[in-house]
Amino acid sequence: MSHPPTSSFDPQWADGAVALPSQADNLAAPSGGARATYRSRLTSAELLVDAVGRIREVVHRVLDGLSPEQLAFRVDPEANSIAWLVWHLTRIQDDHLADAFEAEQVWTSQGWVERFGLPFDPRDTGYGHQAHDVAAVQVGSGELLVGYHDAVHQQTTRYVQGLSDADLARIADRSWDPPVCRWGCG
Repeated sequence: MSHPPTSSFDPQWADGAVALPSQADNLAAPSGGARATYRSRLTSAELLVDAVGRIREVVHRVLDGLSPEQLAFRVDPEANSIAWLVWHLTRIQDDHLADAFEAEQVWTSQGWVERFGLPFDPRDTGYGHQAHDVAAVQVGSGELLVGYHDAVHQQTTRYVQGLSDADLARIADRSWDPPVCRWGCG
């Protein structure tokens, strides 16, 4: 029995067979070892949970061991720092999920706005920030960014896990042409 490739496209597996993240760690070379369990279909909610889980893994890897100076470093005065990029990424996810599920943002409901102590309006997500705004995103350690990202990830996973494909296709905003769905129409 052959198994899906781990890193390149193989037409044999183009039918959508996938390994779930918890199973991916069990992949072994064809010569032997533990094997992942595969199934032919993944729900949209499972795919979204997997995607945000992968982003979380990258955030953890990027921030691991960085000093406050490294987090704030900008290669030129107009560049974004690692701290700003992770803060902005997480703020956008938090803002959009709260809007889609008509809930309060983790940023305000769990006190992250106070913990960060940034000089912005609590609703600010970083959209439209200028160089001086980017420079204002200073953190004492990557742990603060990881903590906030993990809290948003947990809320995202909780919201998304219970959704059906029909829920995800529900129109969220008819003011756009074409209308905007929660996670993509069609």
